[in-house]
Amino acid sequence: MEDIRQKQLPLHAWNGRWPSTTTQFVAGGAGENDLELLQTTFFLHKKLHLSRVYYSGFQPVAGTPLENEPAINPWRQHRLYQASFLIRDYGFDLEDMPLVQEGNLPLDVDPKLAWARTHLSDSPLEINRAGLNELLRVPGIGPHGARAILAARSKGHLHNLEELKALGVLTKRAAPYILLDGHPFASQLLLW
Repeated sequence: MEDIRQKQLPLHAWNGRWPSTTTQFVAGGAGENDLELLQTTFFLHKKLHLSRVYYSGFQPVAGTPLENEPAINPWRQHRLYQASFLIRDYGFDLEDMPLVQEGNLPLDVDPKLAWARTHLSDSPLEINRAGLNELLRVPGIGPHGARAILAARSKGHLHNLEELKALGVLTKRAAPYILLDGHPFASQLLLW
């Protein structure tokens, strides 16, 4: 499909647009780890420009060769979706994924939060100087919030969490990992 998109104008496509392409993986049916699935996901998003990768957790079916294989934990499917969105929408690379034992994502924490705990806990990000890609790495800041922060900064400095909240930032998630004019806000969370 990508070859067609590169060589032919979309005017030949349905409604003047090429259709999006997607795929789906069954996680856990073949003994693969999350790193293997995410490597393929990364390739599909970055090289073939797939719109979306879907994941289903393996569930054994009676009367099939895999009927005795264990079902996967539903959190694994959820974490794979989160990691896929980080790759597709947030600029994360495979090296940024917080893989644990045997190449799998931790089930008890979302991948973006795990990354932030490792990289931003001791050196929070200064909101008034950070670029788009840096802002996207902060828990509680999505693409819309990051762009809103940049737009607001073009008019002046941001000074408090209420300003960020008005821009669509989930301040309770973001506060431990950010600075505003050099001031941390993690301790203020206890007051809310």
